[in-house]
Amino acid sequence: MIRQIAGRAVHVCADEGPSLADDHELSGLIGDLFSSGAKIAAIPLERLGPDFLRLGTGVAGQVLQKLVNYRFQVAILGDVSAAVDKSGPLRDFVRESNRGATVWFVDDLAALETKLKA
Repeated sequence: MIRQIAGRAVHVCADEGPSLADDHELSGLIGDLFSSGAKIAAIPLERLGPDFLRLGTGVAGQVLQKLVNYRFQVAILGDVSAAVDKSGPLRDFVRESNRGATVWFVDDLAALETKLKA
Protein backbone atom coordinates (compact mmCIF):
# COMPACT_ATOMS: atom_id res chain seq x y z
CA MET A 1 0.00 0.00 0.00
CA ILE A 2 1.28 3.47 -0.87
CA ARG A 3 1.03 6.10 1.86
CA GLN A 4 2.08 9.71 1.82
CA ILE A 5 4.43 10.24 4.75
CA ALA A 6 6.06 13.63 5.22
CA GLY A 7 5.12 14.44 1.64
CA ARG A 8 6.82 11.35 0.21
CA ALA A 9 5.31 8.26 -1.38
CA VAL A 10 6.15 5.27 0.80
CA HIS A 11 5.34 1.68 -0.09
CA VAL A 12 4.28 0.20 3.26
CA CYS A 13 4.44 -3.58 3.22
CA ALA A 14 1.72 -5.48 5.04
CA ASP A 15 2.62 -6.90 8.45
CA GLU A 16 1.78 -10.39 7.27
CA GLY A 17 2.79 -12.16 4.10
CA PRO A 18 5.59 -14.18 2.62
CA SER A 19 9.14 -13.54 3.75
CA LEU A 20 10.83 -10.79 1.79
CA ALA A 21 14.14 -12.54 2.49
CA ASP A 22 13.05 -14.88 -0.30
CA ASP A 23 14.61 -13.61 -3.53
CA HIS A 24 11.43 -14.16 -5.56
CA GLU A 25 9.30 -12.22 -3.06
CA LEU A 26 11.90 -9.46 -2.84
CA SER A 27 11.91 -9.16 -6.63
CA GLY A 28 8.13 -8.84 -6.48
CA LEU A 29 8.47 -5.99 -3.99
CA ILE A 30 10.94 -4.24 -6.27
CA GLY A 31 8.48 -4.60 -9.14
CA ASP A 32 5.76 -3.10 -6.96
CA LEU A 33 8.04 -0.20 -6.05
CA PHE A 34 8.78 0.55 -9.69
CA SER A 35 5.10 0.27 -10.63
CA SER A 36 3.98 2.60 -7.88
CA GLY A 37 6.74 5.16 -8.29
CA ALA A 38 7.53 5.01 -4.56
CA LYS A 39 11.20 5.42 -3.71
CA ILE A 40 10.89 4.31 -0.09
CA ALA A 41 9.98 0.83 1.14
CA ALA A 42 8.77 0.44 4.72
CA ILE A 43 9.19 -3.21 5.65
CA PRO A 44 7.98 -4.73 8.92
CA LEU A 45 10.77 -6.67 10.59
CA GLU A 46 8.52 -9.73 10.77
CA ARG A 47 8.48 -9.93 6.96
CA LEU A 48 12.26 -10.42 6.82
CA GLY A 49 12.51 -13.71 8.67
CA PRO A 50 14.38 -14.80 11.78
CA ASP A 51 17.86 -14.63 10.20
CA PHE A 52 17.67 -11.01 9.10
CA LEU A 53 19.11 -9.64 12.35
CA ARG A 54 21.82 -12.32 12.49
CA LEU A 55 24.41 -10.57 10.35
CA GLY A 56 26.49 -13.71 9.89
CA THR A 57 23.73 -15.28 7.79
CA GLY A 58 24.05 -12.63 5.09
CA VAL A 59 20.27 -12.19 4.82
CA ALA A 60 20.32 -8.51 5.77
CA GLY A 61 23.11 -7.80 3.32
CA GLN A 62 21.35 -9.61 0.50
CA VAL A 63 17.99 -7.91 1.03
CA LEU A 64 19.29 -4.41 1.66
CA GLN A 65 21.91 -4.48 -1.09
CA LYS A 66 19.34 -5.50 -3.68
CA LEU A 67 16.98 -2.68 -2.72
CA VAL A 68 19.77 -0.11 -2.50
CA ASN A 69 21.18 -1.20 -5.87
CA TYR A 70 17.85 -0.19 -7.38
CA ARG A 71 18.16 3.16 -5.56
CA PHE A 72 15.38 2.65 -3.05
CA GLN A 73 15.45 3.89 0.52
CA VAL A 74 14.53 1.25 3.06
CA ALA A 75 12.93 1.60 6.47
CA ILE A 76 12.87 -1.52 8.62
CA LEU A 77 9.89 -1.17 10.97
CA GLY A 78 10.07 -2.79 14.37
CA ASP A 79 11.84 -2.98 17.68
CA VAL A 80 15.37 -4.31 17.19
CA SER A 81 16.57 -3.39 20.69
CA ALA A 82 16.73 -6.94 22.07
CA ALA A 83 18.81 -8.15 19.11
CA VAL A 84 21.02 -5.05 19.25
CA ASP A 85 21.67 -5.64 22.97
CA LYS A 86 22.99 -9.12 22.16
CA SER A 87 25.20 -8.21 19.19
CA GLY A 88 27.86 -5.53 18.97
CA PRO A 89 28.17 -5.83 15.18
CA LEU A 90 24.39 -5.47 14.77
CA ARG A 91 24.38 -2.48 17.14
CA ASP A 92 27.09 -0.84 14.99
CA PHE A 93 25.24 -1.68 11.78
CA VAL A 94 21.96 -0.21 13.02
CA ARG A 95 23.67 2.92 14.36
CA GLU A 96 25.59 3.54 11.12
CA SER A 97 22.54 2.82 8.97
CA ASN A 98 20.45 5.31 10.92
CA ARG A 99 23.11 7.99 10.42
CA GLY A 100 22.81 7.63 6.65
CA ALA A 101 20.03 8.34 4.19
CA THR A 102 19.48 4.93 2.61
CA VAL A 103 18.62 2.33 5.27
CA TRP A 104 16.91 3.12 8.54
CA PHE A 105 15.77 1.04 11.47
CA VAL A 106 12.74 2.70 13.05
CA ASP A 107 10.13 1.50 15.52
CA ASP A 108 7.07 2.43 13.46
CA LEU A 109 5.64 4.70 10.77
CA ALA A 110 5.54 7.66 13.17
CA ALA A 111 9.30 7.33 13.71
CA LEU A 112 9.78 7.07 9.93
CA GLU A 113 7.81 10.28 9.49
CA THR A 114 10.08 12.02 12.00
CA LYS A 115 13.15 10.73 10.14
CA LEU A 116 11.80 11.92 6.78
CA LYS A 117 11.07 15.38 8.17
CA ALA A 118 14.61 15.80 9.53
